[in-house]
Amino acid sequence: MTFIKSAETAIHHVGTLETSALGLGCMGLSQGYGPTDDDESLAAIHAALDSGITMLDTAMSYGQGHNEEIVGRAVSTSGIARDSLQIATKFGIVRREDGVQLDAHPSRIAAYCDASLRRLGTETIDLYYLHRVDPQVPIEESVAAMADLVTQGKVRHLGVSEVTPEELRRAHAVHPIAAVQMEVVAHVARAGAQHRARRPGARGRPGAVQPSGPRIAQRADRRRHRRR
Repeated sequence: MTFIKSAETAIHHVGTLETSALGLGCMGLSQGYGPTDDDESLAAIHAALDSGITMLDTAMSYGQGHNEEIVGRAVSTSGIARDSLQIATKFGIVRREDGVQLDAHPSRIAAYCDASLRRLGTETIDLYYLHRVDPQVPIEESVAAMADLVTQGKVRHLGVSEVTPEELRRAHAVHPIAAVQMEVVAHVARAGAQHRARRPGARGRPGAVQPSGPRIAQRADRRRHRRR
């Protein structure tokens, strides 16, 4: 089934990173939506790339690393030059047999990155997100360790996910934050970061432009009332 006719004419800038305006979130290929099929997952990613999409979004937690492996296989077999594609992945949510925990301790971030690089089969991650803020670790310490990965050439740009305005300001003071992944956002632009919608297709809004100002406040208010 093909949902996208062409994304090749829409270009988006995430900091200095140039991508297709429409990206492919790959989580559902490994978890959350029923049984998975690697062959169909590879075909889906290839169809997206053939349509002009260049940004693939994954995370170390999706399928406990399986998702990154699928993305890596899809990129390596796509016939498209690696430097023409952008891979975004995330760390900070750790899924184990005994449950899920948050871990963004600076002493372990390099190892998480190296493991993602191996699974993806690439030398550089284009956009590396802190998937969730670790409540046991100041965000400045996590971002400082991420910035070291940029210096080492393992990561090109940094992002954060589901942060408060204050957390975003603190993170950005340590190293430029190119992208913030959230469902509802009013504070991202003020930090100079780019908003990347999280799961817009699953929310019935594929390719939608995120609203700003009063419209965001109105939507957030409606959400609060629905959560009673």
